Amino acid sequence: MALRLGDILVENKLITVDELNIALSEQQKTKEMLGQILIRMGFVAEKDILQVLAKQQGIPFVELKTKKISENVLKNVPAKFVWHYNVMPVALEGNVLTAAISNPFDMWPIDDLETHLGFKVEKVLATSADIAEAIKKYYGVGADTIDRIMSDELRPAGEAAAHAAEEKVEDLEKLAESASVIKLVNQVLQEAIRDRATDIHIEHFRGELVLRYRIDGILYDKTVSEKVKYLHPAIVSRIKVMSGLDIVERRLPQDGRAKVKIGKDEYELRVSIIPTLYGENIVIRVLPTTMLFDILDLGVSDQDKETIEQLLKKSHGIVFVTGPTGSGKTTTLYACLSKLNSRARKIITIEDPIEYELKGISQTQINPKIDLTFARMLRSMLRHDPDVMMVGEVRDRETAEITIQTALTGHLVFSTLHTNDSASGITRLIDIGIEPYLIASSVIAFIAQRLVRVICKDCKEKVALSSLGFKSEQLKAEGFNADKHTFVYHGKGCKACNETGYMGRLGIYETLLIKDSIKNLILEKAPSHIIKAKAIEEGMHTLKQDGWDKVLAGVTTLEEVLRVTQLEG
Repeated sequence: MALRLGDILVENKLITVDELNIALSEQQKTKEMLGQILIRMGFVAEKDILQVLAKQQGIPFVELKTKKISENVLKNVPAKFVWHYNVMPVALEGNVLTAAISNPFDMWPIDDLETHLGFKVEKVLATSADIAEAIKKYYGVGADTIDRIMSDELRPAGEAAAHAAEEKVEDLEKLAESASVIKLVNQVLQEAIRDRATDIHIEHFRGELVLRYRIDGILYDKTVSEKVKYLHPAIVSRIKVMSGLDIVERRLPQDGRAKVKIGKDEYELRVSIIPTLYGENIVIRVLPTTMLFDILDLGVSDQDKETIEQLLKKSHGIVFVTGPTGSGKTTTLYACLSKLNSRARKIITIEDPIEYELKGISQTQINPKIDLTFARMLRSMLRHDPDVMMVGEVRDRETAEITIQTALTGHLVFSTLHTNDSASGITRLIDIGIEPYLIASSVIAFIAQRLVRVICKDCKEKVALSSLGFKSEQLKAEGFNADKHTFVYHGKGCKACNETGYMGRLGIYETLLIKDSIKNLILEKAPSHIIKAKAIEEGMHTLKQDGWDKVLAGVTTLEEVLRVTQLEG
């Protein structure tokens, strides 16, 4: 008589008799499978159960992560079967298909695969998590939905469905509201949010549709079915419907917004669509609707934190945050405003676009189409009796002049500039036509910043500096003492960080205070490198120095600091 699962696990000392009895008692209430209960209660790992069962049943146990699955296997087993039965095809030799399953006692998936596909199926065991990861890796996001849309049961299929959009507006609307297309777009959004993506790129090229996610500032390709290219018009139409855009207009750029709920959390989607040679390309910026902004969470050093807190106590003047696009400038400004936000202050912002809603702060979105510009709004804002103002970006002379006048009339103003370091902010203002004496009398600080990826805590390890391939002279030239610090940290890559070695981002900063000595150099129109040298002489911590401090603290890596500071002036 064959042993039951519980007896096998007790016999192999994976669980105790008491744990088995607790699980059996729970099974009476929930009617779940015993193995699922034991795993859920933490008495045993799924892998341990399967390895014992593999030995007892004479079925091989495989680690799918180490398997390379050929294209021939994937082509012969449609995604809809894989997702429905939760099996992963591993190999195909002649008429014999090897498939990984997580339950050796469940025979109907194997029988159904043999019936529908015509192969003789041999099973191997793998954990359900590994099977799900392999399906996602090899078949891609929404592969089952794409298969169903392209199947005979959902006509028009294939290219006919793809080009229905070109015939009638009604066809396009019907396609956009199709349950399967809605599900496919939702799957893309859900996976992107689960992977911590800040941007979703859907790009159409000759004969293919490419899906990429920006995670921690880096773009990563995502696997998608080849067939998804036929559904490009339907996907674009669905996203346009979600964000309130014109589904018929395909010749002009369009921008829209949408709000979605994933689990308990709500997200704001900022959608940008542009026409290209082979169709419309989409970028979706994913923003949480609620965020807590705290300077401490941004990675500001103790020295810079103290400096910034002193700046926030000022009653007037301008604080410029500088850096390239995507360097976290707006987040830093929001953190400053959150710190100042109280019932005793009136805070107004002008933004393009408004990225996050800040409770208790009046936020205005500019709209050039109706001549609602930064400069025009700035003039109106002064009549609203503000204490603190934020101007999303100083782009031209007119905006810069009004911003400076606002600061000189007793207001604390925050804004951004696109420059490579803090000292370059001064020369940028002079270049757009601002008189040096106005800069010297109105600006109180330039804060330059970059975002560096943080080493994943789950796979962080200490490594010898010599093993990373850097030359000592190169690092010394960059300001890193390679003789004194011979060990650093990096992430070797794990499941938690998608094998990247990084999880999340923090800022590195340099704060240039406009002291009397700096004011004199501004009035003399000194070049930025002279101003920067003077600021360093007076104690300014540069972007690279802040980066090296975070490298030595095990927060980020040498490669990251060099990557984000290569444009530093």
